[in-house]
Amino acid sequence: MKIRSILGNVMLASTFVAMTGAAQAADSSFKAAMVMPGSITDQSWNQQGYEAIMRAKEVLGIEVAYSEKVAQPDQLEAMSDYGRRGYNVVFGHGGEWVDAAKRAAKRNKDTLFVVTNGFVKDQGVASLTFNFKQFGYALGFLAGKMSEKPKTGYISGQKIQIATDLEDGYKKGFVSVHPDAEFLVTYTNEWDDVAKGKEAALNQLDQDIEVVFSLLDNAQIGVLQAAQEKGAWAFGVWQDVYENWPDTALQSAVMDFRVAIVDFLKDAMEGKVSNEVYQVEIGTDAGTLGTYHPSIPKEVVEETEEVIRKLHSHEIKL
Repeated sequence: MKIRSILGNVMLASTFVAMTGAAQAADSSFKAAMVMPGSITDQSWNQQGYEAIMRAKEVLGIEVAYSEKVAQPDQLEAMSDYGRRGYNVVFGHGGEWVDAAKRAAKRNKDTLFVVTNGFVKDQGVASLTFNFKQFGYALGFLAGKMSEKPKTGYISGQKIQIATDLEDGYKKGFVSVHPDAEFLVTYTNEWDDVAKGKEAALNQLDQDIEVVFSLLDNAQIGVLQAAQEKGAWAFGVWQDVYENWPDTALQSAVMDFRVAIVDFLKDAMEGKVSNEVYQVEIGTDAGTLGTYHPSIPKEVVEETEEVIRKLHSHEIKL
């Protein structure tokens, strides 16, 4: 797919096509909604979705709404309700919203339904996601540089594409430093359970690893707690967690929907989006790393930044 930049240097993978119905020219009646599976105070995935839609209200001056803690059986009705009420764009926040978005689009022809972290395009359905392999590679490289032992761990909730892409990138980045690496991988089948996240991390850390990386929602807290207790390193995801975990957070993959969604909606208001998969690259306003822990040697920081540059320019191909 063609790579093209939009406002804020966000890189989107696809060609922009003007669409009818959902994304007409900007006017004061433009409305967007965000529907989320969890709590808007989870300090992770759902909170970022909430903050993104509220930032769109502030920056773009549009009408917004949101629903939180929407269980999977209620996804279709929640999305369809916003469509019936005339919302131009409705986000289902998470790859698990694909089926609901496709069914809602059939009922509401004038609404564009967007799945964040989805990889689907259909009539009336688009996806907005990140290049997870790139972020995984960058943090895998850093983990390798900060690990004396050729061994690391990865934890996620379910084997969906974003999780397996991040895992694949993380392994490749770590192997670029430790060619004989060993990996511990755990899928917990639970995104929000802090206790399960902590248990999974403790099980890995007890097997003599120094760095653990997780792609979770609220359960990420449990992984960070486990690393803190064991005196190990962990990574944050979605937003920079260093401020709250200064003894534990080696770095964070800041895949910031607060930037990406505002940029997407701006283009939607101008009729520049369609039913495509839009992918944000690393090394952009929306796709960055967070705070480097002060203990990371300067040369390792510089090497990691060079890796990010090569990922962004596709000199490192994944």
